[in-house]
Amino acid sequence: MTSTPGTVYLVGAGPGAPGLATVRAVELVGRAEVLAYDRLAPAELVALAPPGCELVDVGKSASGQAMPQEEIDDLLVGRARAGRNVVRLKGGDPFVFGRGGEEALACVRAGVPFEVVPGVSSALAAPAAAGVPLTHREVAASFAVVTASLAGGAQPDLARLAGAADTLVVLMAAERLEAVCRALVPAGRPARQPAVVVQWAGTDRQRSVRATLGDLPALAAAAGIGPPATLVAGEVAALADLLARAPEADAGPVEAARVLDSSSGPPAR
Repeated sequence: MTSTPGTVYLVGAGPGAPGLATVRAVELVGRAEVLAYDRLAPAELVALAPPGCELVDVGKSASGQAMPQEEIDDLLVGRARAGRNVVRLKGGDPFVFGRGGEEALACVRAGVPFEVVPGVSSALAAPAAAGVPLTHREVAASFAVVTASLAGGAQPDLARLAGAADTLVVLMAAERLEAVCRALVPAGRPARQPAVVVQWAGTDRQRSVRATLGDLPALAAAAGIGPPATLVAGEVAALADLLARAPEADAGPVEAARVLDSSSGPPAR
């Protein structure tokens, strides 16, 4: 350990498109001595790391599994204690379901300097990319954000959250989409309420399905929607038909949904 530790930078990479990363994020990656990144960090941003930078993919290990959080904490602290400046690059925002708070606490306990660099969270970017304003003066004055899965596999209290806000955003929703939608209806959200699920928001791989809350799981499955994906439920989701930046793709026999593919250009009017 050196007498002067390096700094750990907890950097939000944004929702996936490299152009949505902040100037500060680009600057720090460009002079990183250690870059620890996850699977949602844009490859174009990782590629900006300078020659000689130690690149650590903390989303995978030799066994193909994500590195445990305790090991990530030890990595960040250990490299910083050795006098190196460490960039922890993660998708979205470090403090919005990004475990940035845990990593910041690890730095505090170890006496290692750190800086948090906010990023654009998919909770905001995914709805926008799909043409869904989270608030609208006529139909929505509030929104709430929740993850579909809590630590240890626990499930969020969707019954309590269902009526807490006009618009509900559910992150990491793809693998539990049916269970989430099924829980929201008896909790007070109408089965006919508009909803959108967005995959790979903000990238050239973006795809969205818009349907009613009751119909969405089956239609999203038929369209092949998978992780990473974000669910938006609320009356504002109906605006996706007008405001999405891509036209309808062929949804086959599906009539109750609109499938949007970002690679097809601007929406037809």
